[in-house]
Amino acid sequence: MPLDHSRPDDVHESAEELRTALKENGITLPSLGVDLPGFAGVYSVSLVALGNCNAATARRLAEVLRKAAAS
Repeated sequence: MPLDHSRPDDVHESAEELRTALKENGITLPSLGVDLPGFAGVYSVSLVALGNCNAATARRLAEVLRKAAAS
């Protein structure tokens, strides 16, 4: 997969789009946000950090993804 050299505002927008889509499916990833060290690196790769979640949230996310894949 090629490196993503998105503009900083693109990665913030992407994180918010993901947060909204997850919320629409009853999922909250409390640590979801922009990975700030990505901006400091040599390659300046803009990354969205998905963070941590509890087991119930992981199961819900897996359920939603399986349903989407089956559609």
